[in-house]
Amino acid sequence: MTGETRAARAGGARPVRPLIAIPARFSASASALRYAAEVNARALMEAVWQAGGEPVSLHPTGPEEETAVAARLTRFDGVLLPGGGDIAPYRYGAAGTHASVYDVDDRQDAFDLEVARRALESGIPLLAVCRGLQAVNVALGGTLQQDMGGPGHDHRHLRHPVTVQAGTRTARALGRVGNQGAPGGGDGTVEASCYHHQRVERLGEGLTVTATAGDGTVEALELPIAPGWFVAVQWHPEDTAATDPAQRGLFGALVHHAAARS
Repeated sequence: MTGETRAARAGGARPVRPLIAIPARFSASASALRYAAEVNARALMEAVWQAGGEPVSLHPTGPEEETAVAARLTRFDGVLLPGGGDIAPYRYGAAGTHASVYDVDDRQDAFDLEVARRALESGIPLLAVCRGLQAVNVALGGTLQQDMGGPGHDHRHLRHPVTVQAGTRTARALGRVGNQGAPGGGDGTVEASCYHHQRVERLGEGLTVTATAGDGTVEALELPIAPGWFVAVQWHPEDTAATDPAQRGLFGALVHHAAARS
């Protein structure tokens, strides 16, 4: 559905926000609803809304419906792949499963991987966050380190500086990084709020690293050959978007490119 069509259906009284699809996450319990639920973090939805987008939770369908994912995405202007539990190690060819791997759901994995593939192929603007970055990497044939080494070595409950390469889409989205953020137009830094115990091991086909942490962890990825706007970050920009203009910029860039496409 195009932006023009949505405006017509709304009566054209006010600008229509671009629709941003966010695959929901399965939750075993939700007290307000009394049953198991499909959820998205409120901070993530709020960040999209404040950027001018209309966040829409997308129901994760089963593997037998993967072929319908591309058709479902055509009604949206952008996609945000959010954080969540771990991807099943067999999805990236691992022989075994580390004891720390948690909240694996095959239906969720199948859906997220297909959303990543179809969004990248179609050119629909895509922002991937934390697990979302890992899903893109796996969808393109990459692998993950199943555990970064346990407490003190992972990136849980951690805010740390991330070095971002100047001149990249990641740097432009973050706004203050790159040419404005470092002398001579070199790389710049932002403070990233992280919660993950896994990281990229081998890059998926065509992906390039655009940001890293001090310990070498891949913190952002892009796909130069992608037909549309795409940025993936390993951190959670929604954690600090309310107070950090750089993190707000990621959501702003997604919504801007989604609006231009609608």
